Amino acid sequence: MHLNSANGISRTVIWLMTVISGLVVANIYYNQPLLSLIAEDLHVPESAASKISVLTQLGYAVGLLLIVPLGDKFFRKKLILIDLFLVFAALLWMTFAKELWMLYAASLLIGTTSVIPQLFVPMAAELSPDKEKSSNIGLVMSGLLLGILLSRFIGGIIGEMFGWRAMFGIAAGMMILVWLAVYKMLPELHPNFKGTYGELMKSVFHLAKTQPVLRLASFRGAMAFGSMCALFTTLVFHMEKPPFSAGPSVVGSFGLAGAVGALAAAKVGKLQRILDLNRIIFYALIVVLMSWAFTYFAGETYWGLIAGVILVDLGVQSSHIMNQTNYFLIKSNAVNRLNTVYMVSYFIGGSMGTWLASIAWQHFQWGGVCFVGVSMGILALTAHLIFSRKIKN
Repeated sequence: MHLNSANGISRTVIWLMTVISGLVVANIYYNQPLLSLIAEDLHVPESAASKISVLTQLGYAVGLLLIVPLGDKFFRKKLILIDLFLVFAALLWMTFAKELWMLYAASLLIGTTSVIPQLFVPMAAELSPDKEKSSNIGLVMSGLLLGILLSRFIGGIIGEMFGWRAMFGIAAGMMILVWLAVYKMLPELHPNFKGTYGELMKSVFHLAKTQPVLRLASFRGAMAFGSMCALFTTLVFHMEKPPFSAGPSVVGSFGLAGAVGALAAAKVGKLQRILDLNRIIFYALIVVLMSWAFTYFAGETYWGLIAGVILVDLGVQSSHIMNQTNYFLIKSNAVNRLNTVYMVSYFIGGSMGTWLASIAWQHFQWGGVCFVGVSMGILALTAHLIFSRKIKN
């Protein structure tokens, strides 16, 4: 048992959560640089392949809504161990699926079950003493961010060298190791909700209805993340064409450029000493919009796309961290359920951005994708400007 009442939670357990968060969340993003390989292999159009990405993100939203609130009701360790077994099964199905519908179903399941990091974030908040709360949440979040960004890089390289199926097979193997680590090292936490599952879900909707701070944070998060997903899902199709004619590993390596932006965003909390939270979110959303200027006007050059990717990641992740800080200030012991409302909205926004961008790509190519990204960024900024002054915690 790695709990110590004087120190709250051991560094080992925090680092364990951080690494596992990265490895599990990566399952959702491996497919992005592989979509063109999957389309080629199954002889289907690119727009059909890009639905794999949409379904994985929608699945994640479903898992956040139906599985994460259970963290308040059941023993978390047992919940995580059962869930990891399901992640493993879904990844295995993806590895051996022969038909497009099987890939769709497996992707939906991978998304639904890969929600463990969202059980860890509130867990880190709950187990940490007040002094260490924000740094421990920040550490788990940085594992999550690196998992998202490096998964595209690793997915692209492994897909190009060994084929797209190999990536999902390797990911399934990793889940066995994760299961063993959780079984051996994770402390048990007592549930804090006594009612039925129906009452638990009702309380999730009640929070969404009664907390304007949470609603605004959720809308901003959804639009900003949708803007970023529009870029990453169609980048592989854009870069296949001249002047780049690049393969999945090159596209995946843009994840590394994104890591620069995202890791810089991890430091954004320090700005709160000199700026108020709403001001930081305003600047973060301006950075998201600026990124699309590079992506559109210099979209035929490597430097333009790299600048766009770094800025969009910096803007989206900074606003994401500030949104979470904003609603975790609400006085409530329903931390898992507050997180559920926000993260479900976040991933519905992401799948919307992916879906709209794949339609825009089909009809208007890169210019259409940039229009989708900018529009979602403008919606986030507009909502922030109109409502952030009116509502207070």
